[in-house]
Parts: sequence; structure tokens; C-alpha cells
Amino acid sequence: MTQRTTIPASGKGETGTKTKRAHIISHTHWDREWYLPYEKHHMRLVKLVDSLLDQLDKRPDYHSFYLDGQTIIIEDYLQVRPEQKQRLEKYIRSGRIVIGPWYILQDAFLTSGEANVRNMQVGHRDAKRYGTPAKIGYFPDTFGLVGQTPQLMLQSGIDNVFFGRGVKPTGFNNTVSDDGYESSYSELIWEGPDGSKVLGVLFANWYSNGNEVPADKAAAQAFWEKKLADAEKYASTSELLFMNGCDHQPIQRDLPQAIRTAEQLFPEVEFVHSNFPEYLHALRASCTQELSTIRGELRSQRTDGWGTLVNTASARVYLKQMNQHGQVLLEKVAEPLAAIAHLLGHAYPHDQLTYAWKTLMQNHPHDSICGCSVDEVHREMVTRFEKSRHTAEAMIEESTGQITSVVDTSIFDSYGEEVRPLVVFNTTGWERSGIVHLELDAARLYFREGFSLEEMAERMTRVDLSGRVLVDDSGEQVSCTVEDLGLQFGYDLPDNRFRQPYSCRRVRVTFEAQRVPALGWKAYAWVPLAALTDVTLSDEAAASPPEVSAVKNNGVNQGYNHADPIQSYREPENSLVLTGERGMENKYLRVQIADNGSFTVTDKQTGRMYSDLGMYENVGDIGNEYMFKQPQHDTARTTKELKAAIRLLQSNDYVVSFEIIHHWSIPISADEQLDREQRELVYYPHRQARRSQELVTMRIRTVVSLSYSGRGVEVESSFDNKARDHRVRMLFPTDLQTDVHYADSMFEIARRDNAPAPEWQNPSNTQHQQSFVDVCEDKAGLVIANRGLNEYEVLQDGRNTIAVTLLRAVGELGDWGLFPTPEAQCLGAHTFHMQVIPHDGHGSRSGAYKEAYQFQVPWTLVQTEAHPGYLPPVSTLLAWKGEDVAFSSLKVNEDSGDLMLRWFNMGTGQTAIKLAATQSNPKKFTAAYQSNILEEEGEQHQPCSYEKNPSPLSFASEGWSIPVSACEIVTAGLRQA
Repeated sequence: MTQRTTIPASGKGETGTKTKRAHIISHTHWDREWYLPYEKHHMRLVKLVDSLLDQLDKRPDYHSFYLDGQTIIIEDYLQVRPEQKQRLEKYIRSGRIVIGPWYILQDAFLTSGEANVRNMQVGHRDAKRYGTPAKIGYFPDTFGLVGQTPQLMLQSGIDNVFFGRGVKPTGFNNTVSDDGYESSYSELIWEGPDGSKVLGVLFANWYSNGNEVPADKAAAQAFWEKKLADAEKYASTSELLFMNGCDHQPIQRDLPQAIRTAEQLFPEVEFVHSNFPEYLHALRASCTQELSTIRGELRSQRTDGWGTLVNTASARVYLKQMNQHGQVLLEKVAEPLAAIAHLLGHAYPHDQLTYAWKTLMQNHPHDSICGCSVDEVHREMVTRFEKSRHTAEAMIEESTGQITSVVDTSIFDSYGEEVRPLVVFNTTGWERSGIVHLELDAARLYFREGFSLEEMAERMTRVDLSGRVLVDDSGEQVSCTVEDLGLQFGYDLPDNRFRQPYSCRRVRVTFEAQRVPALGWKAYAWVPLAALTDVTLSDEAAASPPEVSAVKNNGVNQGYNHADPIQSYREPENSLVLTGERGMENKYLRVQIADNGSFTVTDKQTGRMYSDLGMYENVGDIGNEYMFKQPQHDTARTTKELKAAIRLLQSNDYVVSFEIIHHWSIPISADEQLDREQRELVYYPHRQARRSQELVTMRIRTVVSLSYSGRGVEVESSFDNKARDHRVRMLFPTDLQTDVHYADSMFEIARRDNAPAPEWQNPSNTQHQQSFVDVCEDKAGLVIANRGLNEYEVLQDGRNTIAVTLLRAVGELGDWGLFPTPEAQCLGAHTFHMQVIPHDGHGSRSGAYKEAYQFQVPWTLVQTEAHPGYLPPVSTLLAWKGEDVAFSSLKVNEDSGDLMLRWFNMGTGQTAIKLAATQSNPKKFTAAYQSNILEEEGEQHQPCSYEKNPSPLSFASEGWSIPVSACEIVTAGLRQA
């Protein structure tokens, strides 16, 4: 390694001393999959690591190599070369191969906060098996960075961030603009919304500015004259950073020789084969300039807007939908249910959860989840999503079985042998009401009972489903709809015997579960009406029951209508009713549907009306998987003047739904010029292609629903896409007067300007969201929640319309060459889910944000038996409350066995969390402590008094109070006795 020469802090050397230092860091930026399928990249990775190990063996002067910040590279390599593990570990432990801190290099805006936390946790844990994880906040090519990154880094023990995008324009083939950006230097201070600050280092000349350093003197002279000048243009000190590598770059074997050549040519420069820790140490020691402070999100706001790559949020939307479902199943269902089962004495499935998370996170690199790779990549992603989901579902089934086995359902014994209990689980962090569905076996015959297949089928077909009703734990009848699914096959997989097949008569029960406790459960039962009459109803009430529910077979009402005592205690103004032919109303909202299929929502709490909601917009798209480009002279088509077919789909005590059908003619594709421009590699902003004159009919089915307890209107949209090169959005005009809006981001409700910065030239100003976007003024606001629809735009149309992208269909990858991607046209059937939630102007305190977060999480229902148990039929094991605080996760620490809970402050003020165990909790907690996202123990919390709650949930008299700062991410550990 080159001898180091001390450089004065000012960076100006005395005569005979070095005046600057060139830090050359060898690396490869390893996209696991992108313009080649995964296995083709994989085979190249094996060659690269083989070559690296050989180089380290042969060349002691080859100082070190950075393995792209992601430990999955080790997994991928050892999958093929397991015999090289000891050799690889030797160089990691010696510091010549630097690994971590991540498991994968994920996209920031399209992956959840908890997915990013698991990514850091898994990366650290895996790195520690080989050595010490690098404390480097590494984001070389992430497509913009979320505002909470500084806090997440500091909570991981990392005080720096290296990044390539978000503050400086990049163009075709990642060319870097010389235009200005927000910082005076490539080094800056990045401050998050909570006040956390880290040292930021922008790859101002990209993460390949030291790639392929020439060893030849003539070539090296020209190379270094340009590279040194380019680096000095932005650097705040004489410590200059040169990244010796690029995408899938093989190692430079002659780098030591190239460095010696550079030393001979530029004696005033110290050339060092360096690494990130050494560079950071030198940078901090020499920096005397006042660095610029950049605050909040890094989304290339102060650029021309063409190279932001934001439209990857809408490329291959089906992947985003699968990802949202997969993330939620793990972080909001499987983990909390496993944690509850753990509190009841069962082993927590650490290994299975890690496997499921790793499988899911393998879809989280930017070129994967962003949908900007070749078709083969995204086909494999679908399989990974399914594998992770199936693993999560298996753990959910096991945990719910463990919990329901000790939930007391013996209260339903009095209804007789035909009682069919079920348990509804609410795994969100707040009490919840909503529509639930369960396929329930009304009767079973096991094959082991010896009947022939014909006799089993006959017996199950003869099962009488009439005369049954749904009741809750107090014996009150609950309005429901029961659909006869007919004869079904099923099987049990016992832990202690061979599989047990059976034939059954199955029904689908739908009802509104009311006030299910946060992180808790509530028991119900489907019982014979005769038994209910004997137990709970007077003869007079049983004689003339009102109509409330029906068993349906193939959509035909079989005349099963029975009593619902709930009607007797509902106030008239609180009921769910039809209003006219196309209206519906509950306690909170009034909805009216227009001839064109749009609808008006009136917030009865504020009196504010929101009209023209739910119209569709269609435009052409001649861009690519990375960026949207509307053709010149293309006028947006909408359904505003299109008459819709509207009919009542269902109406009962708990939900009213209308079906809206549009038959809409749109262009079938772009014209032939687009193909020519793609082949000629015309940069997408400069394309002149237009839309085809040929039309195709798109049939759009929209279902608009309002439930009895609903604070929002649910919208389901579905269509069979038969067109190419276009974009479909749903429009929600707000007519609210404001210059800003709010969007759900990673552990943050991000505030954003409606209008772009003056530098912005792109006609489109689409942006990222996670769960929702909110436009609000002083006393009114409108939240549009979504499931897996990550792109929106607040239109500059005088109405502050929220436009949510449903589908974007394009035919090429984009970037540095021509890579056709016909499957990115997303032909075929699609379904989308949104919720319209009005509020009083404060999204958090009004409960609108809570509703939007709960909209993401599926209910979990389990059929069980009538049996005794030590858990009440309605309860939870933990209770918490905190103003402006959002619940994020509940899990168990792998090392300590402590219960770990996480929240984040949605607001900018101080608040507090009160946390306690309930009397139902069989575990005793000896201490509570504040942790970080790595779940390392920190400050102990003192016990505090906790108010008693009304029955049926009685809280322990003592709990813990946790102070929460503005925008803070809070992790608490509970130590068990």
C-alpha cells in the first residue's frame, strides 16, 4: 500500500508536501438482476468473487474491496461455491473485504419502513457471522431517499450517508449534469425531520468516477487531469473520493500498478487504495468548510424533473400490489400473531420469519421492485412473492391455532352441538371495526369414518343450513350474509399423525366485526336459531324477527331470514341506509352517485362536500419503465362525459355497495413511430410518437361501498387491459385551498409542495406514496388511501385533484440501451383498492390516518371449536395509547427473547406513549427499555400509573410512559420475568 503523507487540515501543503489525497475505493455495484435475468448475473458474480479472492491471495498491495453494502452477495456466492466460505471469511475478518450493513440495497420509497428495518437487522446479523458490519450508510443508486434516513442511520450506529441521486440531475445512461444543486459541495449535512444529522457524501461524479484507472502513462495523464479537476469542482476538502468500479464491474487487477503510475505523474497528490472508514476519517479531520445543510426528502426536487425515475412507482403495478400484501402479512399479521402466541408459551418462529423476510427482500432492490428490468426478472419476482406469502400464511395459521386453542369459547356451549365458533383477530395497533369474511365448515365427514365417497357427498349435500344465525360473545345477534359454497374437500395436517382428509359443507360468512381490540381478538359463533331462541330470546321476539341475513346458493336467495336484536339498540340516525336510487348514508358520510359514475361524498361531521370523485383519466405513454412521457398534443381522456351503467349490488344492515360499469374507447397503442424512436435510442423526453387512431374498448367495473361503521368510502376498480403505451388514473378533486399536501412515507407523514420548484420542466409532477395522500386545509381534508398504488399527483387544475395511478403500460426498459419488455404493457385483468376518507383538517388526530393504515391490513379469522380457555373471548394482551402516534410493529428479539414494539410520531410536536400489559396477559414484564432499530438495549423506562379501562379489557395498574419527540421513531423492549 502506498505510504501515507500527512496533509495539513487546510488542504494546502508546504513545499515538498502533498497538497491533496486521492482515495481510490474498489467496489462493484451489484444489481442482482436488471438487464439480464438473475442467474446470468449470478454466474458473473461467482466469477467476480473468485477473481477477487485470487487477487487478494496474490497481491498484498491490493488493499481492500467493498462488497456493495449488501450481505446477500455472500449468500449468492456461497450458494455456488460453499467450499470457499473459510477463504472468504478470512479476508472479511482481516478487513480486506468490507461487507454490510444491508442485506440488500433496497429501493427507499417502494419498500415499507419495517422492511427497511428488517433489511438493516438481517444485514448486521449476517455480517457478524463473518466479521464486523461496515457502518456505512450506502445508497449508491437508490432512486431518491426518504426524509427519515438520517434517523434510521443514527439508530443503526451509522453517522454518514453515501448516495448518488436526489439532489443533482442525472440523465441518459446515468450521465451527471454540471448544473447546480442544493449543496455547495459534494459533502453536506443531511438533517431529517426529527433533527437527526448525518454527514452526507454525494457521488457528484457518480459512483464510477475512478473506474478502470489506466496503468499506461499517457492514458493515465489524461485520465487523472480530468478526474482530479472533476472531483475538486465539488469537494470541500483536499480529500478526493474516486470510486473504482461500476455496475457489475469486474475487479481491476492492475490497480496497484495504476496507482504507482499516477504517483509518478502527479507527485503533489497522494494516491491511496482506500476504503470508506479511512476516507471518512480523513475527510472529518480535514474539513474546515461550513457545509450546506439539506433537510428532509431527497427527491431531485430542484432539477428539471426528467431524470427523477419517480415513475418506477407505477411500472408493473402488479408487483407493487404483491409487495404491499407481502410486507403487511409479515410485519402486521405474522409477526404480531407469533408474538402473542409467544406470550402464551409457544416458540417464536425466528428462522421461518427470517426466511420469509429474506425471500421478500430479494424483490426489494431498485431494479426489481421498481419494475425496471427485463421480463424474466419480474416473472421470477412473482414466484418469490408467492413463496414469502405462503411462508407467512403457514406461520399465521400456526399462531392463530395456538391462540384460539386457549380462547374461552365455552360460552357458546349452550347453543348445542351444531355451534360453529370463530375468532376474529385485529393485528393493527388500534381498535378496529370492519367487514370480514370467513369460509366456515358447517359440517364435516372425515374419510377415516369409513363412508364411501358417494355416501359422504350425499350426507353433506343433505345438511340443512337454514335456521342459523351469528352471535357475538354476549349472545347478541349480528347481522350477516351467508353464502352456501356447497360440497368441498378439505384436510387436516396434524403434528402427530398422517394427514386427515374430509368432505364438508362449506359456507362463506360475511359480517361487520365491531370494536375488536387492538392487537387482540373477538369470538363469534354461527348457531342454530332455535338454540338462540331457547337461550336468549323471549317467545314474542322469536315469533316475529326482522329480516337481516340470508343463505345464498349460486347467488339465489334461499329465503333464510332471521332476527337481529342489534336493530333494537341502534339509534335511527346511526343506521346505514339507502338514499334514493343511487345514494347511501351512515352516521359519518353521505354518498351520491352521478350518471357518469363519479360520486359525491359529504362529510357529515364538517359539512364539506367532495364532488366528481372517482372519474377515470387516460393518456398515452411513450416513455419507459423508468419515466412517463405523454405524447405531444395528446389530450387526456376522462369518463366525465361518459354515461355509466349503475346498479345496487348489495344492501343490508352492515354494508351498501353500488356497481358502476363504463365501456370506454381508448387508443389501442402508440403509433409506429414509437418503435422507430426506441430502436434509434431517442431519449424519451425528445420523442415525437403519437397515439394510434385505432381504438379498443375498456370495460371498467367500479364498486363503491359504505359500511355501517365506515369512516371512509371503499372503492374497488377492475378492468381487463387490452391497450398498450398508456396510463390510467383515478381522479379525486378536493376543491381545498392549500399549497401543500401530505403523503405517507417511511415512518413519516411527509409535507410536500403542490407546485414544483422553478427549475422543474417536466409537465408531470408525480410523486411517491406508501399508504395514502392527504390534501387538507384548516377545517377539512381528504385522504385517499390505497393498497399497493405508489404513485400519485396533486394536479395544478384549480381543484387540487389527487390523481392516483392505477396502471402504466410501456414496452421497454429504458436507460442505456434498447431492452424490449412486452410484459411491462401489463395486458390482462387488474384490480385496485382505494378508500376515500374525509376529515376535519387534522389527519392524525381525526383518526383518518389510522383508518388509512388499517385499510392496508387484512383481517384474520379462524374457525374453532367450543372449548374452555384461560383467555377471555374478547381481549388483548397489551394496551397502549399516544396522541399523533402510529403503531408500526410487534415482534420478539431473537437474542434476548424480549418483546419489541415500535411506533413513530406522525406529528411535529412532543407526545408520549403509555404502554401496559392487560390482566389477560399471562406473562409478567420486569422492565421496559428504549431501544433502536437494531433492538439494542438503551435507556430504562420507569413504571407509571395507567388508567383502568372499562370491561371487558382491564389493564394492569402499572405500565410505562415513553416520551416521544417530534417525528421520532421509537422502539421499546419489554423484558419478561
